[in-house]
Parts: sequence; structure tokens; C-alpha cells
Amino acid sequence: MPSSPPEKTNDFEPTETSKLLIDRDTITDNTDARKAFETYDREASKNYHDSRPFESSTETHKTEGGMLKPIIFGGLDGILTSFAIVAGAAGGGVGTGVVLIMGFSNILADALSMGVGEFLSSKAENEWILSERRREQWEMENYPEGEIQEMIDIYESRGMKREDAELVITTMSKYEEFFVNVMMSEELELQVPDDDYLKENMKEGVVMFLSFAFFGSLPLLGYVIFPTLFGNLNEQFLFSVACIVTGVVLFLMGCVKSNFSTTHWFWSGTETLLLGGACATVAYTIGQLVDGFINV
Repeated sequence: MPSSPPEKTNDFEPTETSKLLIDRDTITDNTDARKAFETYDREASKNYHDSRPFESSTETHKTEGGMLKPIIFGGLDGILTSFAIVAGAAGGGVGTGVVLIMGFSNILADALSMGVGEFLSSKAENEWILSERRREQWEMENYPEGEIQEMIDIYESRGMKREDAELVITTMSKYEEFFVNVMMSEELELQVPDDDYLKENMKEGVVMFLSFAFFGSLPLLGYVIFPTLFGNLNEQFLFSVACIVTGVVLFLMGCVKSNFSTTHWFWSGTETLLLGGACATVAYTIGQLVDGFINV
């Protein structure tokens, strides 16, 4: 008698680590869903989806990432800009007073510039997307057959059978506003902004400004705090303090960034630290070179 075929199993078997990370009887929130994904635990993912009440059937994802760009980009740009001034001044043998004047004035000016730039660029991008949506809306109103045919061709090119693509697109086209948004996403690969996009753009600009100003001031604080507490200190000691503060902050920013990616916090922090250190090394080296040319 031929033996029966083996029972089908998951490609990814739960490991001891996944069993410790995930309690399959209590998976009820987005954190558990992410853990299920990271450990490839299909049963845990199934339990998460099945356990949600009907009222919350829409799966939640991390939404903090919307402000991650201005926070990380503004913070990195701020601290590296500030430390570049400090490193260049140290390499060129410039005094503490000059470092503070150049540092704080430059940080404030750059923070304002970055904040305004973030607001205007985001606003311009969203206005352009909305203008493209108005064009798609007009084309849908005046020649719906052409738009429907375009979408059918797109879905077919992505592997869907012709008859299935026709069924799906014809059904969606009955709901014009919804279908126009689908066209924006699938045809133009553009995400239509919310109605309150100006408020969001303003928020991004403010976050960029605050992040740049806050993190940019950190390498300079040692030049203010330590002389106040301990009297006159030499520039080399103050520069060493700035290096330590900058390195710690860069590493911590990388660790925070890892919460929005699949990279381990240690490697994300190390990556940010090394890249920031490379920028600082360039600034210090240029400062030494310029000082050498001037004092030849």
C-alpha cells in the first residue's frame, strides 16, 4: 500500500526565539503583528488577524514614520553641520569665542532655512499631485473608456488575466472618486495628499526646524557649560567633549531610526555613527589644510 503524502507544513517553523517573543494567545495589537512578521510565524499572524473585532478590521501600521524624515534628516543635518564647524575650527586652531559665534548663528540660520525649505518643497509636491489628480478627474469625466482601458492594460501587464483585469477595473470604475485615486496610485505612482495637507506640511517644516536647532546645538553646549562650571579650559579638551557628545547622539539617533526599519538597533546606530564620523573627519582635515596654507 502506498504511503500517504506527508502533511503540509509552513515553510518557516517557529523557533524558540519566536515562542519567547510572541504569545499566540494574546496577539491583539500591531506590535504583535510586527513580531509575527519578523519571526515568520504564520500562525501568530493568523491569530492576530482573526482576533481583531469587526469594528477594527483595518490593519494598523506604524504611523510615526511620517515625521521620521524631518526628525532624522533635520537632526543629522543639524548636528553634523554644527560639528563640522567645531571640527573645522579645531583643525584650524580657532578660538572658543569664534566657534560659538559661528556655530550658533549658523545653526539658527540653517534651521530656519531647512524648516522653510521643508514646508515649501512638501507644499509644492502636494500641489503638483493635486493638479495631476484634477487632470485624471477631467479625463475620466470626458473619456472614461480610455482611462478604463489604460488601467486594464496596466493590471494585465502585472500578471492579471485579461478577463480578471476587465472585471476588477470595470467594477472599480463605477465609483469615480475612488477609481481616480486608484489611477493616481497605479498609473502615476502618486499618493494623493489628505485635505489638510497644508497643516501637515507646516508641521513637517516646524519639526525640521526644531530638530535641526536642537541637535545642532548639542556639540556647542560643551563650549558653554564646561567653561561656566570649571573655568577656563583649553580648546582641545572642549573639542574632545564635543566629539563624545556628537558620537553618542549620532549612535542614539541611529538606534531610534531602527524602530522604523528591520535593521538591528546596534547596527543602525553604528552605521549612523560611522557616516557622521566620516563627515566630521573631512571637516577637521579641511580645517587643518586651510590653516596650513594660511600659516605657510
